[in-house]
Amino acid sequence: MIKIVIAEDQGMLLGALGSLLDLEQDIEVVGKAKNGDEALKLVKHYQPDICIMDIEMPVKSGLDAAEELRDHPCKVIILTTFARSGYFERARKANVSGYLLKDGPSEELADSIRVIMNGRKIYAPELVDLAYEQESPLTDREEQVIKLISEGKTTKEIAKQLFLSNGTVRNYVSTILDKLGVSNRIEAIAKSKEKGWLE
Repeated sequence: MIKIVIAEDQGMLLGALGSLLDLEQDIEVVGKAKNGDEALKLVKHYQPDICIMDIEMPVKSGLDAAEELRDHPCKVIILTTFARSGYFERARKANVSGYLLKDGPSEELADSIRVIMNGRKIYAPELVDLAYEQESPLTDREEQVIKLISEGKTTKEIAKQLFLSNGTVRNYVSTILDKLGVSNRIEAIAKSKEKGWLE
């Protein structure tokens, strides 16, 4: 019997997923969580084979929880509506066994669970394409600058922290705006977050 814990903050979806998986003869849902923190406690308590997690949940996100389970024998499947390259990249680094989209057919989830139990990984095909086509156009230094901008730092503060002149920081900012095709810092931050280039 494959033991499963499900973490999903939408109650109706959590119930539906649990019921669907319980219909499978070789799968048993042993615990249901509404956030990543609850999921970690249930994994510790029930020692399931697999934990299925949504990404955007209160208290602790599915990706934060997956990172904490990286070295745990329980395999993690991310099940989300978000096909974002940044999320996918983080999930891969956390060594998740699966990254599936919620709009897939329900029987696909049960099949994926069985395949993952046999030691394989499953990623939604759209995500694999996304990961290759959307590399960040920014250099490491430009990424440092946009990260500091996103933390609310001024040009002067960024210059001081990175040991650069104010003029050099302004040049970096204008290059970042050019590369991202945006007209101001706020749009630059929004686009970087949306693409998953800003942790």
